[in-house]
Amino acid sequence: MQLKGKKVVLTGAQGGIGRCLSALLKNADADVIAIGRQAEIDVVQVDLADNQCVETLCTDLANQDVDILINLAGLMYFGDVTELSGKALDNMMAVNLTTPIKLTQAVIPRMLVHQRGQIVNVGSIFGSLPFPYFSAYSSSKAGLKGFSDALRREYYSRGIKVTHISPRGVDTPFNTPAIDLFNKQARSNIDSSEKVAEIIMNAIVNEKKTVNIGFSENMFVHINSLLPSFIDKALVSKQTIASQILAGDPL
Repeated sequence: MQLKGKKVVLTGAQGGIGRCLSALLKNADADVIAIGRQAEIDVVQVDLADNQCVETLCTDLANQDVDILINLAGLMYFGDVTELSGKALDNMMAVNLTTPIKLTQAVIPRMLVHQRGQIVNVGSIFGSLPFPYFSAYSSSKAGLKGFSDALRREYYSRGIKVTHISPRGVDTPFNTPAIDLFNKQARSNIDSSEKVAEIIMNAIVNEKKTVNIGFSENMFVHINSLLPSFIDKALVSKQTIASQILAGDPL
């Protein structure tokens, strides 16, 4: 797909991956509508956890010919699920799942008029390989994957492409110090924001259906779908590392 002149809506445009991806899209001469939480030049300020703000954005997008919608924005929580507040849970589910669905609902009708368009949902490997102490986050990303797969099947014959991308660990300001420590102690594979942005860009241009970043992660996703009890045992050591970090115990 040629991106020159394409109208692209990108959420999460102010994050590490978002800034890199926005630059790549603009270098390809795409017309980028960048959406972020902070007021900034060339960025549309929207709180994607606020239903009223999202509804206003949806109304605006519904009146435009959007060629590509990229749902990149996300919230993460690392910790005991019982310590996650109701408000934080609602915000995470909104940004990671509900809002992407609403934005998709807004842009699809005009895509159907032209019989073309692409929905790009950036999930997480945790959506297919759920991790302990990331239970709520994993749930939201599993929902996004399910939505992507179903949407692709719903519109496969009507000109709309659906791409779902699952990054593994990423070196980004999105991470908390505890997450960075967990990744280090658990020896997680970490990619740069630049690398992930390039992979997303490649998936968009080539209209790929599903991309799981990382060979070993992709292998474990397949094993988890067939033998989840095996993965339960394989993650025991990482569960121990996470619990020690969260408890403040020396490692």
